[in-house]
Amino acid sequence: MSYLFADRADAGQLLAERIRATGGLLPGSSAEQPLPLIVGLARGGVPVAREVAEAFDAPLDVLVVRKLGAPGQPEYAMGAIAAGQVFVADDVPRRLGVSDRQLHEIVMREDALRIERETKYRQERQPYSFDGRFVVLVDDGIATGATMAVAARAVRAAGAAGIMIAVPTAPRDALRRFADDPDIDRVVAVDVPEPFSAVGFSYRDFGQVPDDDVVSCLRDR
Repeated sequence: MSYLFADRADAGQLLAERIRATGGLLPGSSAEQPLPLIVGLARGGVPVAREVAEAFDAPLDVLVVRKLGAPGQPEYAMGAIAAGQVFVADDVPRRLGVSDRQLHEIVMREDALRIERETKYRQERQPYSFDGRFVVLVDDGIATGATMAVAARAVRAAGAAGIMIAVPTAPRDALRRFADDPDIDRVVAVDVPEPFSAVGFSYRDFGQVPDDDVVSCLRDR
């Protein structure tokens, strides 16, 4: 089997080349128009995002997306939370018999875990503000696009002036949905296999990314 990417670092370098070849990053050079912010989705997106940030000498941050699992059915997502923004899927809690109090407790628990993870990854660094900034959301790939969709909505709700979604690999239909979204300014991908099977099929090394590696990526930038 032939792999397009050796590992996430290799994928990030090729992604940076594709971004440059398709228009680069939107410029920013003042307090009114700060530099674009590269944001890696934890955990696998951070090593990819680091390579993009290095290629463009841009700041790097991390975003943790937490699923709001149903009571007794944690794999059943009622919604998600990211960047302090909560998204609940229409009437799913009501259909599952989840009370407002239960939902509130789940949101508070998952948000606390989100903050804990992001604080651990950043160490002593403060998070960057999304407000008024062009944000490049990077992951190691897209399968369904659900996590990236939550991330994009959260970043836009937090005040981002523009959003680019940049991934090494993704299915064509997911990329098309993002391209058609008026809240997304640009979508960039390197590998769009047909048929699409799984993100990991594009990588020779697609092992889990340890927390320490995420910390190291952010510290190095």
